[in-house]
Amino acid sequence: MLIEILLLIVGLTLLIFSADWLVSGASSLAKKMNVSDLAIGLTIVSFGTSAPEFVVNTFAAYQGNHDIVFGNVIGSNNFNLFIILGIAGLITPLTVQSSTVWKEIPLSLFAAVLLFFMVNDGMYSSNNPVLGRMDGIILIVMFVLFLFYVYKQLRTEPTSVSDPKQRPLWVLWGLIALGLTGLVIGGRLVVTSAVEMATALGVSEKIIGLTIIAAGTSLPELATSVVAAIKKNNDIAVGNIIGSNIFNVFLILSASSIIKPVSFNLAFNMDLYILAGGTLFLFLAMFLGGKKKLDRWEALILLLVYLGYTTWLVSKEV
Repeated sequence: MLIEILLLIVGLTLLIFSADWLVSGASSLAKKMNVSDLAIGLTIVSFGTSAPEFVVNTFAAYQGNHDIVFGNVIGSNNFNLFIILGIAGLITPLTVQSSTVWKEIPLSLFAAVLLFFMVNDGMYSSNNPVLGRMDGIILIVMFVLFLFYVYKQLRTEPTSVSDPKQRPLWVLWGLIALGLTGLVIGGRLVVTSAVEMATALGVSEKIIGLTIIAAGTSLPELATSVVAAIKKNNDIAVGNIIGSNIFNVFLILSASSIIKPVSFNLAFNMDLYILAGGTLFLFLAMFLGGKKKLDRWEALILLLVYLGYTTWLVSKEV
């Protein structure tokens, strides 16, 4: 058991550092290619912080660990929404742009609702609920449309080409290669050790995916949003979370289901209800008190709801 715990820690650590190397190298490379800061934030940084989930799910889908596939994505999205935004909102009230309120947050809610209907289409029939390859194709189309929306948003943005570190191209490509390699190795370690831990403890893969793996793969988002909140950069603090949640559903689950159709455990429906409810609460919070702002008391509600639900979830397994 000790060996599995150590391998899990090593895998998660490798995922976090590798994602940072990937983002650092890709961001600097993008600046050299005259790509704007906003474009980098909405695409490279969002994908970079979601890269741990992507790699973990790729291995889990290939190996047939279906509960880890859904537990990681749904659990990560709930962790992002309730814990990370909760912590960031306690640090400073988060004021966001109109586009985030009227477009990105509703799109994140739509992603959760769309996923619910996709995986429950066989709920009232003899077929087992599954996220199939056709579902994956629909999700990847939604992801492409999301990227097109981002592109349209960026056309009015100023371009920034400054890279303060001025690192040579070979260093940047080296960081990207190192990051991708570390993600692959770390992802394999996380999935393998988590499955062995679940077996040894008699705990379901669902719980391991929703808690340990989800929290671990969300650490890049946690670091990004907390630092952004401390620096009063509210758009990054909120945009990173909403963008990551959209990436997780549209890109990561689409890739997982295209690799191999993924069976859906109906027990995850409750977690989808929590995700949709939390996203709806975030949308409504933009109109309560300070307009287009997540106040500290609202952030505290997010934290308490997640802690209460997770405590109840784990207690059922003990």
